[in-house]
Amino acid sequence: MRDVVRFILRCFFKTFKVRFEMRFDLSELPTKGVYISNHVSWVDPIVLFAFLPGNPVFALHGQLYRNYWVRLLMKTADIMEYGNLDVPDLKNLIATVNSGRLCMIFPEGRMTTNGNIMKIYESAGLLADKTDAPVIPIWINGLQYCHFSKTGGRLPHRYFPHVKIVVDKPRPLKLKDELRHQRNHISNEIYMIMREQMFESIYNPKLTVFTQLIKASKIHAKRCFGLRRPYVLEDITRKPNTFKDIMLKSYILGRYFAKISKFQEPIGILLPNSVAAICTFFGFNAYGQVPVMLNFSAGAQNVLSGLKTVEAKKVVTSKMFVKKAGLESLIDAIKEGGYEVIYLEDVGKKISIFAKILGLLQYKVKYVPYKATADDRAVILFTSGSEGAPKAVVLSNKNVISNVWQIATFETLNRKDIVLNSMPIFHSFGLVLGTLYALYQGARVFLYPSPLHFRVISDLLYELGATVMIGTDTFFRSYAKISHPLDFGSLRLVYAGAEGVKLETRNILNERLGTRLMEAYGTTECSPAVAGNNMVFNKFGTIGKLCPGMECRLEKVDGIEKGGELVVKGPNVMAGYILPEHPGVLVPPHNGWYHTGDVVEIDEIGFITIKDRIKRFAKIGGEMVSLKAVENMINEAFDTKEDFCCGVVAVAHEHKGEQIVLVTNEHTLTTDMLRDFIRQNGYPELYMPRRIIYRDKIPTSATGKVDNVSLKKEVLAELAKSA
Repeated sequence: MRDVVRFILRCFFKTFKVRFEMRFDLSELPTKGVYISNHVSWVDPIVLFAFLPGNPVFALHGQLYRNYWVRLLMKTADIMEYGNLDVPDLKNLIATVNSGRLCMIFPEGRMTTNGNIMKIYESAGLLADKTDAPVIPIWINGLQYCHFSKTGGRLPHRYFPHVKIVVDKPRPLKLKDELRHQRNHISNEIYMIMREQMFESIYNPKLTVFTQLIKASKIHAKRCFGLRRPYVLEDITRKPNTFKDIMLKSYILGRYFAKISKFQEPIGILLPNSVAAICTFFGFNAYGQVPVMLNFSAGAQNVLSGLKTVEAKKVVTSKMFVKKAGLESLIDAIKEGGYEVIYLEDVGKKISIFAKILGLLQYKVKYVPYKATADDRAVILFTSGSEGAPKAVVLSNKNVISNVWQIATFETLNRKDIVLNSMPIFHSFGLVLGTLYALYQGARVFLYPSPLHFRVISDLLYELGATVMIGTDTFFRSYAKISHPLDFGSLRLVYAGAEGVKLETRNILNERLGTRLMEAYGTTECSPAVAGNNMVFNKFGTIGKLCPGMECRLEKVDGIEKGGELVVKGPNVMAGYILPEHPGVLVPPHNGWYHTGDVVEIDEIGFITIKDRIKRFAKIGGEMVSLKAVENMINEAFDTKEDFCCGVVAVAHEHKGEQIVLVTNEHTLTTDMLRDFIRQNGYPELYMPRRIIYRDKIPTSATGKVDNVSLKKEVLAELAKSA
């Protein structure tokens, strides 16, 4: 009878777009094991009963077990009521598995309310550990959009959503002996397995930047109460845009530029955070052009160097932006360099009514003009080399899309979220994390052109009721000092990257504004996210845990005893560099491994701590001294002063190899004060800067952190004058 019921249920679910995928052969199915699955709807156990092989025992938490319809449709299944905190229930389940049965359990103990993984109970880990049974992870994707879920209001519901159930191969649960009795560690191991399974299930390597936008519009562009489509993108013009608006503009702009440029031609985008910039970006991707995101704050020399490196011939910008930002001299330099400057205002006048009608038709059928592959170039960004010359970083569609879904395993956004993004989109931090990540999940994004307008941004947080914000330690500290406590009151996720988070910043946000600051780590070469903390695992002073789908190793660095250079590999690692000395030539990372240049330590449960940059070490008399450690010491001594800022660089010394030079805006800081602080607090004498230079303004990058390359040039120039 059981087999008949399961057959009928399978036929029913397959009729309504439920796909079931097993990633191992049935001959590999163990006689005893523990199925673990995410829990997104009331239908979950019924669907799993219909498809799962091996006739497992279903351990259902109280809500499910007491539901009349669940029990009716699973009447022929072996089910038992199970309390995650009930020891007798756990013992009963252990005995059942030890008798040679498979068991199905939901480690979350309840249905998700946001589509992401919820709290994980340790009972599933204990069950696998006590029975020596392998864990068989399952991921259910799609049922969170059905009317039987608890995600109403956050995710768009439909009657028959596309559902995909993925069962991964059995794997042993490896618990270290010293951590075996720590309940948090046991639940964390299950969480990490489920997070990895989530990424592998939701990431589609065939999708491109533009086709992912189409997919997102199909899921999230459902009309609200049948009246209008939800707004998902807005800028300082205060004209909110829907997915339809974005795609229409992308089709029209992309088709225009495809007519005046060659296929796969790199084209510069010199625009601020704006709807126009994002639609131009998507338009290029739709028709096979390669957007080159130009840093307009880098100066004419670096912009021209970047254009030459990627062999671009055209630059797209806006007359209004050039005028307001005072970039006339930069535009003149670009024109003098032989590059064609195209203004969006002029493009708008050339768009015919026929082009607009065609764009509407393309939107209606969700047309893909260029069938790109995952390995095609999606965007070119720039990062500075050791001498300050910009290197071009080529990110493929696979790099960008994989990183979006890697980030989504840390935190999931929904249509109730409003993301305030002031980080520039010419950095991967602002483009991928601040914009694409949110758009693809249906959240609303507000683009602001500069993170330096502290009061305006604080007021915008309050006006918009923003729930998500990204930035750097420097910016968050500045926001916190001038903000009203209610300005940050609506925020639920606040992420800092690009530089280390100081204890003072964390404390002022927590104590004054009631906001919990999460720290993450990334590089342009990794699209950008490499590691991060989240609400489940968060350890201050670390950059969190590695993104799912990535591998890492530590390479020994001479003179450093603990840790090593972080070297990473994964689908988000760049396609390669284009170097200024070899324009247009792609140099891929060797065997897919990217050397971050950061010296890190990794603890026994996976938290990564950055010690310093390899290039940020000084070798004094044969001893390696971390410049970051010196900066931290100086900040500890003097950061209580208002607007205190400092930078530390290492320059050559004729006798000791290198010397440390401190640059600060605090004119009262003296060598005697530093020497006393070092002695009183037990710091090494090697931390003592040999020279202090006073500057009212210290050079910073667009993300707000100290620009060490420019700072070192200033120090060398100063030392040359005084020599």
